[in-house]
Amino acid sequence: MSAPHIWIVSPASARANNGNWQSASRWGRFLRTRYRVSISQQWPDAGPAGAPDLLIALHARRSAPSLDAYARAYPQRPSILLLTGTDLYRDIQTDASAQQALRQASALVLLQPAGMDALPAPLRAKASVIFQSAATLRPARPINKRHMDISMVGHLRSEKDPLTFMRAAALVTAPRARLVHIGGALEPALEQAALATAAAHPRYQWLGALPHAATRQRLKRSALMAITSHMEGGANVIIEAICSGVPVLASDISGNRGMLGDDYAGYFPPGDAAALARLIDRALAEPDFYSLLRTQCDARAPLFAPAAEQAALLELVDNLLHKTKQGTTS
Repeated sequence: MSAPHIWIVSPASARANNGNWQSASRWGRFLRTRYRVSISQQWPDAGPAGAPDLLIALHARRSAPSLDAYARAYPQRPSILLLTGTDLYRDIQTDASAQQALRQASALVLLQPAGMDALPAPLRAKASVIFQSAATLRPARPINKRHMDISMVGHLRSEKDPLTFMRAAALVTAPRARLVHIGGALEPALEQAALATAAAHPRYQWLGALPHAATRQRLKRSALMAITSHMEGGANVIIEAICSGVPVLASDISGNRGMLGDDYAGYFPPGDAAALARLIDRALAEPDFYSLLRTQCDARAPLFAPAAEQAALLELVDNLLHKTKQGTTS
């Protein structure tokens, strides 16, 4: 008897190399230890894999057609909806298809606990939190006498608010600070802003899109990681920074608080480039403050262990399939 078949719908492809794709790829690896797994951008597709025993959909609005088709075709089979960011903090408030996806899914998964407040109260009972994970990369980092890199990792799109990072480059005073941005240009105006900022302020560098492995290598050699987003479901780049021993400076939004904790010392108001610049200067000038950030991040690291994420995911999938089997045999 073959293993049950799990189908993951990811609106992003491997070429996009964004957080949704990283989540889909990692979950696929975890699930293949026990199940057959397919990953595609929609369901159904033209592949020969056949009907799945369970569907996992990433992003309520963008995967809503797939989840709806599956629910209609196989109303007794379970499904999981992973709420990844803009869907949790924007789409489910106003978009009818996203709202329907919430109702149709057998189970909802959030990437951090603060997101529970964004869900309609009647749906919270079928929601659970599964923290994402990253492999630990913690090298003995040599001191770069010329530069202390502050990295931002995220494609140039408005939700990530890269302009705040760019504006901070003009305000940072620490002589060794270098603000390095990794991410592809998804909005032409932001691309022009990045090019103009790099021309006007040599301490700002835009490297464009890099492969995931190369990005992690740049990140682990950074002194700090900045995340300036207006909206995040639970940013994987925070986990990758923490698992590389790199302290985080984060916009004070629900998604980041859910990842870093309410008492974290490295928050700045969203869109406040001056506050971000002050945090950068303080972290590089005050060893005690830098140590505090590092200690607080290190304390969160056990939440983001791959074994913990895999165990939580397998438990959820096992339980849903078991309930379905019971329902069909009773």
